[in-house]
Amino acid sequence: MASVAAAAIQQGFTPAEEKILAKVMWRIVPFLLLCYIIAYLDRVNVGIASLTLNGDLGISPSAFGWSAGLFFFGYFLAEVPSNLALQVIGARKWIARILITWGLISAATAFVVGPVSFGAMRFLLGLGEAGFTPGVFLYFTYWFPARIRGTATAAFLLGIPIANIVGAPISSSLLTLDGLGGLHGWQWLLILEGLPATILGFVCFFTLTDKPEQANWLSPDERRWLAGVLAAEREAIATKHPSRLRDAFINWRVLVCAAVNFCAIIGSVGLGLWMPHIIKGLGFGVVAVGFIAAVPYICGAITMMLWARLSDKGGERSWFVASALLVGAASLIVCGYATSSALVSIVALCGAVIGIMCYQSTFWPIPSSFLTGSAAAGGLAMIVSIGNLGGFVGPYLIGVIKQSTDSFSWALISVAAFLALAAILIRLVGASLQRQAGTADGRTVPIAPLSKGI
Repeated sequence: MASVAAAAIQQGFTPAEEKILAKVMWRIVPFLLLCYIIAYLDRVNVGIASLTLNGDLGISPSAFGWSAGLFFFGYFLAEVPSNLALQVIGARKWIARILITWGLISAATAFVVGPVSFGAMRFLLGLGEAGFTPGVFLYFTYWFPARIRGTATAAFLLGIPIANIVGAPISSSLLTLDGLGGLHGWQWLLILEGLPATILGFVCFFTLTDKPEQANWLSPDERRWLAGVLAAEREAIATKHPSRLRDAFINWRVLVCAAVNFCAIIGSVGLGLWMPHIIKGLGFGVVAVGFIAAVPYICGAITMMLWARLSDKGGERSWFVASALLVGAASLIVCGYATSSALVSIVALCGAVIGIMCYQSTFWPIPSSFLTGSAAAGGLAMIVSIGNLGGFVGPYLIGVIKQSTDSFSWALISVAAFLALAAILIRLVGASLQRQAGTADGRTVPIAPLSKGI
């Protein structure tokens, strides 16, 4: 089947093939999107919770940045083993385990009593959630041809802005439950937003299918065509790039992509966790902060889908990634200098989130264009795990600079420098892939028509 698919040269999909891919998209992506909304909410809701949690527990800005960032150390340690386990055990069972684990830990964080126990629970939450995001990226290589993987990835990553659009107002409103049942508002926030993940873990058993060959919701012809297309792509990648696990760990492109992700996540998580404090510093109340914080993510959600579609149809993908990162960097610099104007600051925050969201929706198809087999499982996990260390550096860096300068200005400018560096690094990878014809985005991988794949 793979050889038949590889022999047929076709640059697009027929209407019948598009229909199959749409069926797969609607079957898989909405559920994983819902899971990611909960995942990201449980990851960043401490930003809202800290508006009162820090005072109740006596946590300083730098201590909060340190403790909140410990999530990413746990994530880093367990990321690669978790992704390798998913490859062996299967996405359905392993993602269900991840959901159940992090839901219980997130809810249990409501009972911390100080910075040490808070940091410990954040570390455990990272261990529990590790493998989910790279696992989904790996899972997408089992289901989506390269030409539509950017759109599928962007649809999944809508969970980030949606979690902030929906989560910020809900989270800030839950703070008003302070005193109910003898619990603080931030405790209710963590409990009520943690349990849905555990529930989704059990739903996962009945929702996901590991591979196209097992999909009884596709017809036999549809299964054969999709499996053949994906096998042809894997075969084409394997002819130009090693596919063994150890090859991923010594591939310079993997290491550079990890550095890119590290720099970008410094901006993404750092800004996400501290944005409520930045907005509050502009003179807004606690509940208003939650609603205003949703505005940049509404803008980001709309723009990232358009940017991903342009990337799927456009030229060399690394230019789209670099441009998005530079927009984010420039916006953070403007925000750093415009602290006296609430309107300009909020507009600049919108620009920063737009840049970061567009980066995320267009970056991940790049490493999957030169990784396959065990190298994909290990390489994608390593990119995410090393990158997620930026989730520790970002919040801590901003917290330390804020505490020492009593301003967010230099903190935001420092983060902007990391985004600019990431833009330079991703172009190095893109230029290298351009020199190997057909590997930059997988757009020249031969695709078999449906009628020839049966």
